[in-house]
Amino acid sequence: MPPLLRYPSVDELGEQAAVLVTRHPRDARLRRVGTSRAGAPLWLLSVGHGSRHTLVVAGPHANEPVGGATALRLAERALVDPGLTEGADTTWNLLLCLDPDGLRRNEGWLAGPYVLDDYFRKFYRPAFLEQPEWLPHGADAAALPETRALLALQDELRPFFQCSLHGVDVGGGFVELTRDLPGLAPRIARAAARLGIPRELGAYDTLYWPTLGPAVYRIPPPRPSGLAAAITEAAVESTWYHPHRYGTVTAVVEAPMWGVPAVEDAAPPADPDAALRVISGALRHDTRLLKRILKRLRPHVPGTADAARLLAPVGDYLLVCPGLADAWDPDTADRAHPLPPLSTAHLTALHIAGRRLALRTAGLLHQLARDTGRDAAAVRPELDRLLDQWCADLRDGRGARWIPLPHQVEYQSRVVLAAFELAVRGASDSSRTGEPGWGSEPVVPMHGE
Repeated sequence: MPPLLRYPSVDELGEQAAVLVTRHPRDARLRRVGTSRAGAPLWLLSVGHGSRHTLVVAGPHANEPVGGATALRLAERALVDPGLTEGADTTWNLLLCLDPDGLRRNEGWLAGPYVLDDYFRKFYRPAFLEQPEWLPHGADAAALPETRALLALQDELRPFFQCSLHGVDVGGGFVELTRDLPGLAPRIARAAARLGIPRELGAYDTLYWPTLGPAVYRIPPPRPSGLAAAITEAAVESTWYHPHRYGTVTAVVEAPMWGVPAVEDAAPPADPDAALRVISGALRHDTRLLKRILKRLRPHVPGTADAARLLAPVGDYLLVCPGLADAWDPDTADRAHPLPPLSTAHLTALHIAGRRLALRTAGLLHQLARDTGRDAAAVRPELDRLLDQWCADLRDGRGARWIPLPHQVEYQSRVVLAAFELAVRGASDSSRTGEPGWGSEPVVPMHGE
């Protein structure tokens, strides 16, 4: 494999996997398991001949390319370490990219330079209903071909261990599990310390979730829900839980691109309510600015499919932001779901989350204005100013620093292998069908996008 200097593109993922198969024809296979909405192949790279299966899903979110590089690294490890295949009676199955269409739309920044300003100006992530891991209406109603391909693969393989490879653009690393893997937290801590990766000890996605250890969280069981609830709640059906019926344990492994040291500061803040008022007030203010810009821009946006793809996630973000601001504000929070005790790490994660939502929205609007032409040019200077200001807040105000790509991939690979080893130890229980009481827990809020 060539030196890892940049994120691989959609085409390079398939090409590098084909090279591995050519070099290891006995132990590696590459097959097409589906086709994207735009006609791109969904490639599955399999290594080993064990009777049990591990399924690794890379690229579930379009703006999180680290997983593809990690999947190739894991394949290389499995090809040279028989303890991962024959010794564990396991076949490794690596889906190289679940959303190749979305990843292709991010290729404007994939090759670098890796700076926040460039990333957010070229950022793309589809609307919630176009993200293939989610099942807001249940598996039987899955509409996306990428989703249907993944569901079919899960039903075919019945993996004892599944891993979904995600990336945090700004923050720290953490893991979400559908079932506890005791001993994972200290292994994450060792990998993070060795590679200079901050652990996110108060991840905003998991604000109400059970904590299984530092930077390890338990994903609540799903319940069917509508779109609005699906965007803001954890208890929504997903491909993370679909193979649960086979005894599968799923690990969602988040690796950061830009690290922020304060996300692992577990110290109690001096005045959390005051900090929450500032964070929620900033999100409300930023949302009002962005809504005004959208109103000015909207009459000039053409009715094309490309414009619709950019407008849809803008609509999702602007829908979610006011509710998040209310949930975080101690003066307006839902008393039925009070915030848990907050550390400095929690407050840092909430600040970053609010900034991230504003930056993503501004970046998508900037692309719309750029592509719309002279009639929309009047909003571009304001969007440029906001993007510069908000990126500076993360870079200079919060200390966001680029984590070298080899460190991102090595960290994510080590966490996957640690989780795999622990799942192998517990695989004697994997023949059971689900868990007692699955789906009986109450719906709990999640501050997800």
